[in-house]
Amino acid sequence: MDGTPKLPAFTQKGDYIIGGSFHMHYYLKTVEKNYTSLPEPLKCTGSMDTRELRFSRAMAFAIDEINNSTELLPGVALGYKIHDSCSSAPMAVQGAFQFTNDPSLYKNSKECSAKGRVLAVIGDTGSTTSISLSRIIGPFGIPQVSHFATCACLSDKTQYPTFFRTIPSDQFQADALAKLVKKFGWTWIGVVRSRSDYGNNGMASFLQAAQKEGICVEYSESITKYDPQSKIQQVAEVIRRFIH
Repeated sequence: MDGTPKLPAFTQKGDYIIGGSFHMHYYLKTVEKNYTSLPEPLKCTGSMDTRELRFSRAMAFAIDEINNSTELLPGVALGYKIHDSCSSAPMAVQGAFQFTNDPSLYKNSKECSAKGRVLAVIGDTGSTTSISLSRIIGPFGIPQVSHFATCACLSDKTQYPTFFRTIPSDQFQADALAKLVKKFGWTWIGVVRSRSDYGNNGMASFLQAAQKEGICVEYSESITKYDPQSKIQQVAEVIRRFIH
């Protein structure tokens, strides 16, 4: 992991800082490492996700509204540091390190300043990146509130004690999918999932629900958007074989 400090996509100074992590780009730039020189800094690439950009700007707008209010937090100025995790666990981890180890927290003494530090984090959008974030900031007792991470695994408070969300767990989705399959009378199916924490945990929940409903799962294949064409073709062949 590159330890070079990463500038936020959006930032505003304040007495107390709220961190933000959103998938503003779709991909992390992949660079082949030769191990003879320092690796390039992590960079996001691909087109921009305008929905995620709106999420990030909504967070900034909400903080501005709080600061402009004379009733909510009088005498306190909130700031924010919003990072682009580009739907990538390594980038989310790098952002988490920025939240917990910001050089600007240290003054001319050895003591850490109470003001200016990240008190809470909004995000991330995906479950995989939210898990990566939580693993880093959780031990520091920093609350994390996700607006979109639905993995049922994140409800485990022993592993993610400071994680909260404003969206239901995927356990409801897994149960509903199993009941839907049963309603259509499909007792023998194949499933394809994304090869990520979100996909793996979500599929585990579905397989448990399907077993309770008496549904047989013939195969469970996984893919990611970074897979080569050969891997995609391999999964397609598995599907084709059982169709025929």
